[in-house]
Order: sequence, then C-alpha cells, then structure tokens
Amino acid sequence: MAAHRHHHHGHDRARDGKRGLFWTLLLLCGYLVAEVVGGLMANSLALLADAGHMFSDVAALSLSLFALWMAQRPPTPQRSYGYHRTEILAALANGAALVAVSVFIFVEAVRRFRQPPEVQGGVMLAVAVGGLLVNLAGLRLLGAHRRESLNVRGAWLHVLTDTLGSLGTIVAGGLVWGLGWNLADPLTSVLVGLLVIYSAWQLVAESVSVLMENAPLGVDVDEVHRCMAQSPGVSSVHDLHVWTITTGLNALSAHVVIEDGRAHAELLTEIRQVLHEHFGIDHVTIQIEPGDYDARCGCSL
Repeated sequence: MAAHRHHHHGHDRARDGKRGLFWTLLLLCGYLVAEVVGGLMANSLALLADAGHMFSDVAALSLSLFALWMAQRPPTPQRSYGYHRTEILAALANGAALVAVSVFIFVEAVRRFRQPPEVQGGVMLAVAVGGLLVNLAGLRLLGAHRRESLNVRGAWLHVLTDTLGSLGTIVAGGLVWGLGWNLADPLTSVLVGLLVIYSAWQLVAESVSVLMENAPLGVDVDEVHRCMAQSPGVSSVHDLHVWTITTGLNALSAHVVIEDGRAHAELLTEIRQVLHEHFGIDHVTIQIEPGDYDARCGCSL
C-alpha cells in the first residue's frame, strides 16, 4: 500500500515574486544605459564593472522570471514533478554568472593597477549615486520574497552585490574627485569582485545540493527515521529518502514495516501528521510492508 500526497502550493508566492522581479527588471534596464555611458565618459573601471554587474542583474532577473513562469506549468507524464527544478537551474546559472563577472573585474583591475588611467571623479560619483538609489528600490521590491524561493534569492543577491558595488563606487568617486587618487578606482573594483564571489558561493552550493538531491537544509534524516520508527505499530523503517524538489517543497519516500493487526490507513495518517508537524514535509510516499514481507521477492513469507 502506498500513500502519496502532492502539496500544491506557491501560486500567490510565485505571482508576487514575479511582480517584484518585473518591476526591478524595468528599473535596472532603465539605469543600465546611464551607467555604461557614465562609465565611458568618466573612464572608470569601477563604474563599468558596476554596469557589467547590472547587466548580469538584468540577465539574471530575466532568467528568474522565465523560471517562475516555467515552474507554474502543470506536470506531464514525462515530467511528473512538473517544472519546479527550473527555478533551481536559474539560481545555479545566476551564481555562475556572478563568478564570471567577478573574474572579468579582477583581470581588468590588474591592468589598471599597472597603469592607472585618469578618471573623472565627479561623473563617476554622480552616476554611482543614481545606481545606488535604483538598487535600493530593487532590494525593497525583492526583499519580501527572497526567503520563499532560491531563484528569487539569487536575483536578490545580484541586486544586493550591485548595491554594495554602487556604495564602493561612490567612495572611490569621492576619493578620485576630492584627492585625485586614481588607484581608488581599480582597488574598489577588486573589493566589489570579492563581494560578488562571496555572495555567489552559497547560492551555487545550495543549488547544487538540491540538484544532487541531498537532504534539505535543517532536516536531520536520522531524527526523521527515529520519529517514524517510534510510531505505534511500526517495526522498522528502511529505504528512507528525503530531498528537495524546489524551495519550500521537500519530499520523502520510505518503506515502513508494520506489526500485525495495525490498520494501514490510520498508521499512514499518523506518520504524515508527524512529518508535517516536526519537519514540514508534506510530499510523502510510503510503502507499507507486513512483518513477514521479503523485499527481495516482493512477497510474504
């Protein structure tokens, strides 16, 4: 006997997340052109690096919007879990893009350390302040949904690191404008690159963890096994698997050996309740086996 319960969730979450992504995307697209033009006019690597990061933001948010749309498509016979993992793939791509942007910044910064060019600090400072305001607006739009989706959190991290980059560029612009210290420009760009890599690492690690079907963060599989095995009428639990389908949707499958006389339906209800209350797991598949069941031949002895 098997119990299977699919948790349909997240429609309101996805709709709100898409709205925040859409408006943030419009803001960034509008200011990207200003940063590119300003960076060229000021001859500022920090500003062009920030513009490059903002371009990756635009690409990342576009990918995130597409992933949210795909995730809402219904399952098919060939894709029984639907398209939920599209969000995780988008988060992984966003993390990889962040690393690529930082590598480009490091390479260009090394060149500028050797031959610091003249930088227009006033233009650099003005454009960076505008970029900071745009990024703060984006953080506000995405902040409410970053804990609900790894995909949206990836987009939020993009905007966060861009915000930090804008702050650094403002400081560098002030140093160049006020003190004529042109080395502040490549130095700031390196600091921005380090922040980008730091923010990308956890996103990539969590995305890979989901794709490898590791146990969800915060779920102790040994504790899950213990709670299931302690249910009245359960002799043992084996072939226990716990994994994440997408952010907020954890799944479990297990074989449960029961004592003679225990009602199957009642036991399944109790186990599902324990998994829901203690671990937040609602997508559950359980195979009930009698005490004399031999899994090797699929029959009772």
